[in-house]
Amino acid sequence: MKKTIFQIFTLILLGLMLAPTHVFSQDKVGQTGLKFLDVGVGARAAGMGEAFTLVGDDANALFYNPAGIALIEEKYSIMAHRTEWFADISYNAFAATVNLDVLGTFGASFVTADYPNSMGTIVADNEQGYIETGNFSGTAFSVGLAYARSFTDKFTFGGRVNFAHQNLGENMVPVIESAVITDTSNVKNDVGGLAYDIGTIFVPGFKSLKLGMSITNYSAQFEYEEDQFQLPLTFNMGASMDVLDLLDGDYSDMSFVVDIEALHPRDFGQRIHAGGEFWYKDTFALRSGYKFNYDEESFSAGFGVKLSGARIDYAYSRFGIFTSVQRFSVGYAF
Repeated sequence: MKKTIFQIFTLILLGLMLAPTHVFSQDKVGQTGLKFLDVGVGARAAGMGEAFTLVGDDANALFYNPAGIALIEEKYSIMAHRTEWFADISYNAFAATVNLDVLGTFGASFVTADYPNSMGTIVADNEQGYIETGNFSGTAFSVGLAYARSFTDKFTFGGRVNFAHQNLGENMVPVIESAVITDTSNVKNDVGGLAYDIGTIFVPGFKSLKLGMSITNYSAQFEYEEDQFQLPLTFNMGASMDVLDLLDGDYSDMSFVVDIEALHPRDFGQRIHAGGEFWYKDTFALRSGYKFNYDEESFSAGFGVKLSGARIDYAYSRFGIFTSVQRFSVGYAF
């Protein structure tokens, strides 16, 4: 039975690996919206350059590869996170998982985006060409439910259903007749809908090597008053391994996991994420990572402390001409 299940999911995986060739062959320019879904969640993952598809063995995995939550050893795991973005934007996230043994692992996630106030304007027939309509502030959030299970000791599969919503407030659109503004109409910039994530983890049996993939933010088309767009769909494949397994000697008090991933986002060319995480006595961690083929993002680093099930993580990410981004996370597993 397990062999049959494994074969079925292997065929599904191969189909998903081939599907993005068509999906991503379209013109990428300006094709995605709700970009807050693209912002990395979790200081642990951010410190590794978001090379986390195969490393995640805590609640952070919900945001990168839902299959990872099946590898959480504790029955319960929770995580809270905050990102101090540039331009006075901040992101907050919460995730929780529960391991029900043979029934699999269930998870829930919640993300909010806090935007600063902005001044609204409308086109007008005056010297400035516009008039101010007052301050407005956009809101965005997503809430998701996930499930994952290890079908064999080598194959794990997981998925997440995510409801994403964004409200950019109302704006007044001029009604133009014969090149003259005759009136205005109010338009609500409010969208929401479902998105889907799936992921797999495969353990081939060579030391601690893991292979896997994930597809995040797969959805139908979203639409404002006139413009249509899709979510920032991303196809990801990677490999990870504790490189200390390749060395002679006793390193039981330490681990150094390296993760390298290739990403194919809908709205950009291929990218590479590479990161490493060093643990000493499963208590103190140092992390570093690098993102390749990004306009501004590049180097990141961070650290973590874990004690009696509780953990604190911090990450620093360089953002080129923008202010560097800092992330903080706390978690508890029991």
